[in-house]
Amino acid sequence: MIEVNNLSKYFGEKRVLHNISTCFEQGKVNLIIGRSGSGKTVLVKNLIGLLTPDEGEILYSGRNYHTLSHNEKKELRKEMGMVFQGSALFDSMTIEENVMFPLNVLTKQSQEKKLARTNFCLARVDLAGSNRLYPNELSGGMKKRAAIARAMSCNPMYLFCDEPNSGLDPKTSLLIDQLLTEITHELNMTTVINSHDLNSVITIGENIVFIYEGNLAWTGTKEQVLGTDNHLLNDFIYAQPLTQKIRKNIEL
Repeated sequence: MIEVNNLSKYFGEKRVLHNISTCFEQGKVNLIIGRSGSGKTVLVKNLIGLLTPDEGEILYSGRNYHTLSHNEKKELRKEMGMVFQGSALFDSMTIEENVMFPLNVLTKQSQEKKLARTNFCLARVDLAGSNRLYPNELSGGMKKRAAIARAMSCNPMYLFCDEPNSGLDPKTSLLIDQLLTEITHELNMTTVINSHDLNSVITIGENIVFIYEGNLAWTGTKEQVLGTDNHLLNDFIYAQPLTQKIRKNIEL
């Protein structure tokens, strides 16, 4: 679980996050949603330690990241996995080398154990046998699955995803959503996804945090999001195109 207490962030004199307090729950898919420029990416960067809050605190299972020692922060980072918007695979490495990269950097496991874990992760995302391929030989959806395999290679407690469905067709997006949900439940991770995709919100949003102009404007679940009377959230939701499958769910 990740707790955020009274978090604010400034860039110069501009406050981009305003006294945010919320919780990202363990074993659930937590979504941060909002329009471009709302502050959701800044919030995620604070969560993963790329930015330091100017006010407030972030607790990882009770541990305040910004009061930890250097070695304690290193240990906590080993518990984090990250799926980047553009997958961020190393083009000069094979898929096997990409997935094994965190294991090489963060663990002292034998080569045999690292390879076994790599093969397990590739099989789990339905990429078994792709070890010797390079990223430019994969489709967009396969690259995202390889990125997920790399993120889960060290068996993280916390998984962060930045727009994991960006650039994907609706069918592939649904498959990625399903995969992220499955591994979140299997590994009992705290998964935090930065997204503006309403189809993901309705499909996998077990805990949803809506940010509007740097403020926490609403929290709830996928079952509650369509019935809210929050006009800011409604403006955000109904301004977006929906897949046919999601439209049928809404009509029901």
